[in-house]
Amino acid sequence: MKKGLMVLSLGLLAASMQAQNPIVQTMYTADPAPMVSGDRLFLYTSHDEDASTWFVMNDWKLYSTTDMVNWTDHGVVLSLKTFDWAKSDAWAMQCVERDGKYYAYVPVTMKKGGGAIGVAVADSPYGPFYDPLGKPLVSSGRGDIDPTVMIDDDGQAYLYWGNPFCYYVKLNEDMISYSGDIVRVPMTEEAFGKREGNVAERPTRYEEGPWLYKHNDWYYLLWAGGPISEHLGYSMSKSPTGPWKYAGVLMPTEGRSFTNHPGIVDYKGGAYLFYHNGALPGGSGFTRSVAVEKAEFNSDGTIKPMKMTEGIQKGLETLNPYRKTEAETMAFSEGMKADQNEEVGVYVNAMKDGAYIKVRDVDFRKAGAAKVTARVGTTHNGGVTLEVRTDSPEGPLLATLKVPLTGWDDRWAVVTADVAKVSGVHDLYFVCKGNKPGRVMYFDYWMFSPANAD
Repeated sequence: MKKGLMVLSLGLLAASMQAQNPIVQTMYTADPAPMVSGDRLFLYTSHDEDASTWFVMNDWKLYSTTDMVNWTDHGVVLSLKTFDWAKSDAWAMQCVERDGKYYAYVPVTMKKGGGAIGVAVADSPYGPFYDPLGKPLVSSGRGDIDPTVMIDDDGQAYLYWGNPFCYYVKLNEDMISYSGDIVRVPMTEEAFGKREGNVAERPTRYEEGPWLYKHNDWYYLLWAGGPISEHLGYSMSKSPTGPWKYAGVLMPTEGRSFTNHPGIVDYKGGAYLFYHNGALPGGSGFTRSVAVEKAEFNSDGTIKPMKMTEGIQKGLETLNPYRKTEAETMAFSEGMKADQNEEVGVYVNAMKDGAYIKVRDVDFRKAGAAKVTARVGTTHNGGVTLEVRTDSPEGPLLATLKVPLTGWDDRWAVVTADVAKVSGVHDLYFVCKGNKPGRVMYFDYWMFSPANAD
């Protein structure tokens, strides 16, 4: 995890004040796969390695939220090492919950050659995941990528996948085996629209990245559509196995990535579409970033077309500053890079003077806070501080924490400072100060103590 500590900063400060997309700025992420469990929305992603000029992807990451604006980085939860038979290409995955267990479906290239879909199981959405089969779950022999799984209301689970063809199987109740044959979905113009140009194996707009979803009485198959560069399209049916009817373009081609990948989920009364683009500095079709938009439906069940925007403008709830909050919980950041180790798990590195973390909608209540505590560290001897401000990186100063020399990121210090008067709801900024070469500091968690009880 220490390689490629490249600064991901947007540079345009005024624009970043309002931006929420991309929702992860500390690492390149792609192929978003949302899942709701309890009151939390979990988001699994693939991970583009820094400076990639191909799909260099070795593991899968997990993020989560309860408010749709602040996202917590839970680090790598699956990797190619989970599967002894896998060699490369940790591409788009999806995780689903059934009877208290979590099933992650992943595409990989096998050591013996060829692609396949594997499955891993865990007792928690955070893992650890293990391979119950020791071999692929399914392999058609052609284009076995981008699995998506949905458990219908009657308990039957369906696994779709594929590029250039689209396949499905009916999963058994154990979720690690299937019954019947692999079915190839008919690639008809009625089902997936007519593709521009003459491509023998791709007569329709369907390219890859299927996502199976049910909303009210309709089944939806979202997909990445061609020709390249990809747009997002979708098809509808009254059955999870079709016949499908092409419903149109959901999101046009845009966003500095020649691929896209949909994932949609219902959460706390809303529907949210996740996708990826190349919006981060250095972004491209091989260094992508995950974003989200709120989806809306027409009376006939069709989804209103949307474009890439700055993202979710209003959070679903406020954040309580009087409990421990991980530094990797953020709405936005500049100059920060995520990392993880055995000592503290996931943390963030400040890679330049002025690097900051923004946390949305922090509720200090009427009484306000007395002190702030943080676990931090640096390899520099003196001159590094962490400023705590409200409303902007240059906003009112609440506190200044001195960051002591700890030696390395397996050694940390807990520091505390008094807090200036503050009350009510504010956006909170943690701003690193230190004109030092390389990594300026590292940051694990923070917490305020209240001035008195409300």
